[in-house]
Amino acid sequence: MRYLALACDYDGTIATHGIVTEQTVAALQRVHASGRKLVLVIGRQLEDLLAIFPHVHLFERVVAENGAVLYRPASREEKVLATAPPEEFCWALRDRGIWPLSIGRVSGGDPTSP
Repeated sequence: MRYLALACDYDGTIATHGIVTEQTVAALQRVHASGRKLVLVIGRQLEDLLAIFPHVHLFERVVAENGAVLYRPASREEKVLATAPPEEFCWALRDRGIWPLSIGRVSGGDPTSP
């Protein structure tokens, strides 16, 4: 059986405590060089990933924010795939002390601001 793509998570899969080892980067480079496509599927916000992972270019696509954002590293194209949750819901979470609270790209408001 020949696999054409590898989809993986970041935290706890290719990264430990937010850091990807040189050995893992080398393995990803080998998969990429073989012609297979790499897809990174993360719960993190895209900006957070880009700030800590300089090798995102190895991936054909990044599915970020638990499926809410699709990113193409080669062109830096971003596509929002979800609608914002109701602002009242976000405020209710904040009012109940849910912390940290990160709404991400689909947010209609900033529930972390008073």
